[in-house]
Amino acid sequence: MAGKISAASARAHTRKSKQNTSFKLLSGIFTKTLLVLFVGALAWAYQAIQPPPPKTCGSPDGPLITASRIKLMDGRHLAYKEHGVPLEAAKYKIVKVHGFDSCRLDAVPLSPELVERLGIYVVSFDRPGYGESDPNPKRTVKSMALDIEELADQLRLGSKFYVIGISMGGQVIWSCLKYIPHRLAGATLVAPVVNYWWSGFPTNLSNQAYQQMLPQDQWVLRVSHYAPWLTYWWNSQKWFPSSSVIAHSIDIFSSEDRKLLMKISSTRNHAAQVRQQGEYESLHRDLIVGFGAWEFSPLELDNPFPNNEGSVHVWHGDEDRLVPVTLQRYIAEQLPWIRYHELPGAGHLFMVADGMWDNIVKTLLVGEK
Repeated sequence: MAGKISAASARAHTRKSKQNTSFKLLSGIFTKTLLVLFVGALAWAYQAIQPPPPKTCGSPDGPLITASRIKLMDGRHLAYKEHGVPLEAAKYKIVKVHGFDSCRLDAVPLSPELVERLGIYVVSFDRPGYGESDPNPKRTVKSMALDIEELADQLRLGSKFYVIGISMGGQVIWSCLKYIPHRLAGATLVAPVVNYWWSGFPTNLSNQAYQQMLPQDQWVLRVSHYAPWLTYWWNSQKWFPSSSVIAHSIDIFSSEDRKLLMKISSTRNHAAQVRQQGEYESLHRDLIVGFGAWEFSPLELDNPFPNNEGSVHVWHGDEDRLVPVTLQRYIAEQLPWIRYHELPGAGHLFMVADGMWDNIVKTLLVGEK
């Protein structure tokens, strides 16, 4: 016969049962709360790293279309501006590629005398996402060279033409030398930006050059290379400093550059057009493509003019604080067919000094210095 359970034992058992039930209830609520908070945090983080859609020119909420444009085979539009003598009268035809945070309106300021004497035609264009050229979310190192080839074909520049790239635009010239060398009559890279992850650089050399940048800019490039999906958030958050270049900080410039900045600011009245479609498909896309994993290394390129039918020039200042001269020197040493011009005391903006563009272009076209 089973023993009887006392009233006290029954009450204790009931209390314990209620406590267990309450603990399980509280534990379940706590777990669900944590889960909701975690999901919410993920949703917030996802939203934070998503760039806003670009304000494409000609769209209902986008800027007006004011430039001449061509329509590329993939449906995108490329805006351009022509300079110099009329195309049909030109002896030399040049495609100019602008740099970071720039556009087609930052032209090559050649002297009228030189333009007329040599018969120079220059077409500058907005790279994708800049100015009035449609963004290209699928932009690659190769696609930029193909855009230039298609621009040249639609404008009927002929079977061969010259290319000049400035700063970040200099990287595009490397892609032209890789993918469309048969279309080039000659090429010039002016203070071209270097990707620290190109194969062929000695590790100690690239690391030393990398450390010369401001710490905040080192982080910007790390993110662009290793975590490109974070590029928008990194450059738009307010918790710590992001790109000093995007912020137009004068700390990145040499003393000579700072003198030239005054000249640039007094003549540049189109700054608002550069980023008018948004910063992601222009500035941020430049960082992602320019400092990402390239399909080739410029240090491995073959001479595009083995019979001296053309020439490739690199111009660089030895006081450039944006692009270390040590890496430019190494590239020139590895590619003996490069005609390297190093300017003592010059910074990153040396090309805007009086008469400099005439020297650069004459050297490319007719070999004058």
